[in-house]
Amino acid sequence: MPRPKILYVDDALSMRKLVDLVLQKTCDVTLAEHGQAALDALDKTRFDLIISDVNMPVMDGLTFLKAARERKDTHFTPILMMTTETGDEMKAQGRALGATGWLVKPFDPETLPKLIQKLI
Repeated sequence: MPRPKILYVDDALSMRKLVDLVLQKTCDVTLAEHGQAALDALDKTRFDLIISDVNMPVMDGLTFLKAARERKDTHFTPILMMTTETGDEMKAQGRALGATGWLVKPFDPETLPKLIQKLI
């Protein structure tokens, strides 16, 4: 079975490095530092799953989520929002825009790969 292709979007370099470190054993990971860079990556590659932060410069995660859901090629791709945002209103907004799930940082390095396997 081919390795799943994961797009991880976060403006924090430390988080991009950490997620890459956790997932690189089992997945091919592409990193983007904001929503616009993630949309550019979607133009080049088809991903099995996308994980995105919410609060980022240039294009935030919810704007990216909306744009990704409007594309035919990513309309049904699982998209997890991984953020420090825990408010019900923010989560409801994410669900309304089509988020598959909501993970709160800091994430569990053992749980994330299992969750990805379950979703793809």
